Amino acid sequence: MIDRNTIDRIMDAANIVDVVSEFVALKKKGTSYKGLCPFHDDTTPSFSVSPVKGVYKCFACGESGNAVKFVMRHEQMTYPEALRWLANKYHIEIRERELTSEERQAENDRESMFIVNEWAANYFKQILHNDVDGRAIGMQYFRSRGFRDDIIEKFQLGFCLSQRNAMAQAAREAGYKDEYLVKTGLCFQRDNGDLTDRFSGRVIFPWMSISGKVTAFGGRLLDSRTKGVQQKYVNSPDSDIYHKERELYGIYQAKKAIAKYDLVYMVEGYTDVIAMHQCGIENVVANSGTALSFHQIRMLHRFTSNIVLLYDGDEAGIHAAMRGTDMLLSEGMNVKVLLLPDGDDPDSFSRKHTAADFRDYIEKHQTDFIVFKINQMLNGVTDPMKRSEAINSIVKSISVIKDHIVRATYIRECVNRTGVAEQTLIAQMNRMIFSDRQQAQKEQQLNSQQAATEAETPTAAAPLQPATPSQQASRMEEMIIQTVVRHGEEIIIDNVENEETGETITMNVAQYISYDLALDNLSFSNDIFNQILSEAVEHSSDPGFKAEEYFTRHPDINISAMAVNLCVDRFLLSKSMREKNEYSTLRDKVIHMLLDYRMDIVEQKLKDLRQQLSKAINDTEQMMNAMGEIKRLQDLRNILAKRLGTDIIV
Repeated sequence: MIDRNTIDRIMDAANIVDVVSEFVALKKKGTSYKGLCPFHDDTTPSFSVSPVKGVYKCFACGESGNAVKFVMRHEQMTYPEALRWLANKYHIEIRERELTSEERQAENDRESMFIVNEWAANYFKQILHNDVDGRAIGMQYFRSRGFRDDIIEKFQLGFCLSQRNAMAQAAREAGYKDEYLVKTGLCFQRDNGDLTDRFSGRVIFPWMSISGKVTAFGGRLLDSRTKGVQQKYVNSPDSDIYHKERELYGIYQAKKAIAKYDLVYMVEGYTDVIAMHQCGIENVVANSGTALSFHQIRMLHRFTSNIVLLYDGDEAGIHAAMRGTDMLLSEGMNVKVLLLPDGDDPDSFSRKHTAADFRDYIEKHQTDFIVFKINQMLNGVTDPMKRSEAINSIVKSISVIKDHIVRATYIRECVNRTGVAEQTLIAQMNRMIFSDRQQAQKEQQLNSQQAATEAETPTAAAPLQPATPSQQASRMEEMIIQTVVRHGEEIIIDNVENEETGETITMNVAQYISYDLALDNLSFSNDIFNQILSEAVEHSSDPGFKAEEYFTRHPDINISAMAVNLCVDRFLLSKSMREKNEYSTLRDKVIHMLLDYRMDIVEQKLKDLRQQLSKAINDTEQMMNAMGEIKRLQDLRNILAKRLGTDIIV
């Protein structure tokens, strides 16, 4: 386990805005920052980040936490992995002992696959720069494309030797298991158990996740084998750490520039992205020849709402520009298209122009997608049926746009360019919208029915749950422990004389709550709450102890996550809103909560006893015992009610 001092250093260094900005475009609003939540399909900025307190919260889906939890949640990392990621980001050394063979065996598959991919990326780079064939074949190819050394390093380009098992043999010698070489797709395994390198004889383009982890590879053939070969490029297959529809090539290198310019350029291939970076245009990604998915669009939408599709001016480029655009429009993206001059693709065009000239050309020649689609689909079309199909397709694209004003603007544009009456187009668009909504409702109902059926079907994995305290009592427990986390070290009993012993007593919030509950031998139903209270009391005498800081940075991720959740609303509410919920003094608040908590426990016990009484009709002794206990609890309830300032009639 990483020691407490190291965790504190990591937490001190981790800037929540800096960390979240690696994955989400944030805009300052007052003392906080706002952005689109990466944890659900967010269309309006619901995600708030507080740099003062170092926490985030989405007010739509409720997700909240600190920098460590954000990295864990977003990158699907364990707690130690997230700490190491932050330590690496802020150059903090973590000294750890060498893992035993048993511990290595226990490493989970995902982490092992990432480790293997990281090794492979370094291996391919080393071959490119240091091996004779790597320099003569691989580096020569990159030089022929005009790639500079800094660009080759930026994208971690490499080369895989032509020998069919050279990489596999090197991986085995380095101690990596065949299992993970196959799972990552780096190798095939033949029937006899031999491994064959998937990318042999190819230059290598690593795919990096938004956080910079190597998730997959693309490889391109270079020699005469490419003649007549349709599949010049080979990509890693889908795996536990790579799903092509969720990744975009170049997103790691482009994300900061996308946020800076509030714009992303979409191209088709690896070399297009790399060449544009070399030209000086960095806000560019590639979907590598596949149709865009909602996952990819939502990833981009975190950084910008503006996208320009850059494709060749030939038929294939026009076809590429048409794919996935309805999804872009439905997700609220502002879509423009630019088809480059005949004979040019983004790679060749960028090598002929400076970044300023390229951007200027794009600005002058880009076309709004709906206008582009109208021009392309109706150009030279005179056949009434084909013209009708084209107009229907155009109206379909307009119908998926959620903004009413934008839809109306495009309908007017369509009227002007097609000559079809506005009422006709609006009627057709409304039919399409209604049909889509009906389909969505049917799918939702079907999903709900399936979920209900699954819920009603008993399974071995769903054991009976133990009895739980009342909802109100659980809520009071949470309120009490929330006060411990927020104010645990604050003094509420100051130099008060004990009438029995004559001693002077001083107690902070945590100590008072612990003392008060112990009087009736009470404890919380939630074990984490009990641990928080115990540790708050234990560390109360530590110099400079601050409960809020201690628990939000706790090495137990369950405790730190709980503490952040208990604090996050206060962090992100305005001062005026906070003051409305405060008691006249902190001491009054604590005393009142403890009385409320006892009252809730008594009410729950009374409820349980009344149920027992109704079932004990034929057992006189049990009935008398239950009635006696009910009377005792009713008296206790009335005492508590008077202390709370409420009269109760039995």
